[in-house]
Amino acid sequence: MIQFEKLGIFLAKPVAFLLVLIYLVQSILLIYLVTEKFQLEEQISYQHKQITELEEKLQIYNAIKDFQIGFNETEIGTLANVIYEESDRYHYDPMFVLAIILTESSFKKGQKSYVGARGLMQVVPFVGKDLAKRSGVEWNGSETLYDVEKNIKLGSLHLFEQILEFGDIKKALVAYNMGETRVRGMLRRNTELPDKYLNKVLENFKMLKENYSV
Repeated sequence: MIQFEKLGIFLAKPVAFLLVLIYLVQSILLIYLVTEKFQLEEQISYQHKQITELEEKLQIYNAIKDFQIGFNETEIGTLANVIYEESDRYHYDPMFVLAIILTESSFKKGQKSYVGARGLMQVVPFVGKDLAKRSGVEWNGSETLYDVEKNIKLGSLHLFEQILEFGDIKKALVAYNMGETRVRGMLRRNTELPDKYLNKVLENFKMLKENYSV
């Protein structure tokens, strides 16, 4: 009887070891599967984000291509990228930025207004120079504003600062067009702000959203 008990104990040790080994293998396998699942989900999420980004850039590209005057294919591609990036930076709808450009310069290359505002977003040189200092954009005189990348970066920042300054997108748009000082003066005098420019931007935005939904 004692011999059988000893034999049982002798047999139990390998069985217990085997059970522990199976448990460890199962645990490792489970960890591996969970890790693989997590990594796969991350890859799928990343791919989905990339696809969404490409779709948005394509829609921006198509809108620019339909309205631009004087830009080649490479420049249109550059424009689409920088408008997407700056919109993402300041949480703008890209079509909103396109609407401002369409209103300001009709998407015409090398545009200059009678007051000296330059480029697609019609930035005045002294404003552009000040913005460039604070944003790290290299400034090489007023001709800098004809560089589409720099113009979009400076114009987007200028609008963002107006939004922060007035706390109201409509007032910010009017200030972007007329100048901050004039708008502040009108507000102090309780003078009604003009809405022609604002309405034009909103009309263009609506049109772009309907035809190039992002």
